[in-house]
Amino acid sequence: MRVFFTGGSGKAGRHAIPVLQKAGHEVVNIDRVPSGLPDTKELLIDLCDSGQVMGAMTQWADFDELDKAPQPYDAVVHFAAVPRILIGTDGECFRQNTLSTYNVIEAAVKLGIKKIIFASSETTYGVCFAAGELKPDYVPVDEEHPTVPHDSYAMSKVCNEATARSFQARSGADIYGLRINNVIEPHEYAEMFPDFVADPSLRRRNIFAYIDARDLGHMVDCCLKTDGLGYEVFNVSNDDSSVGIPSAQVIDEFYKGVPVKTEMGGHDTFYSNAKAKKLVGFAPKHGWRDEV
Repeated sequence: MRVFFTGGSGKAGRHAIPVLQKAGHEVVNIDRVPSGLPDTKELLIDLCDSGQVMGAMTQWADFDELDKAPQPYDAVVHFAAVPRILIGTDGECFRQNTLSTYNVIEAAVKLGIKKIIFASSETTYGVCFAAGELKPDYVPVDEEHPTVPHDSYAMSKVCNEATARSFQARSGADIYGLRINNVIEPHEYAEMFPDFVADPSLRRRNIFAYIDARDLGHMVDCCLKTDGLGYEVFNVSNDDSSVGIPSAQVIDEFYKGVPVKTEMGGHDTFYSNAKAKKLVGFAPKHGWRDEV
């Protein structure tokens, strides 16, 4: 597929794009800064400008395309965003994330693109950036868990899900939202996870879970290859927790009294990926326990 990929210069995108390219997709990176990825076409634009978004989605992507008419895109993957709170102001985070998502999905729908995948977030469940400690309503957290966040970043993601659902209802396109857990790059296992083993409480705000950036790319590929679901949201995580202690001990130390919705054993993730496995064939391959 020819894929219009926003945010490919970011932490997740730099790993997801090579996975998609290896799977045979032609990917054009759309960002404000270059990615540095080899053999990757790029257009540098402001996604908060609707005219630039429509222009980028309808023009040539590089010189080798000039001998024929601009080629349409088969799919849009929208990862670009202010990646968290406390980078700039809360209001600007909300503005950029909601406006850019509206612009990207609107342009895709108007151009008749039938597959749109966008990055939502674990933060929609409220736990990650809450003021003080907020425990989930139950564990493991699945897509039915309430999404009532306290912060502007997560608010923007909840709004983006509503935007995507509305565009899907009007267009009939397949629009899939990925509630992505804490993204970990391969080199970060050795750098970060020894501390998580020594002090599991460091992972409380991330629901004791994670997603390998390469497995996130695999999830995008699974979604590109799965048609006919309409609008869906998926948790995206690896199969195991991000701490050394067993899941039963995590429950005893951090979630005492929190209902356990699905039986958990070993080091099972607290951020359920069962829906992604069932509906799109997600099968994560990487894990920190192989690296640390």
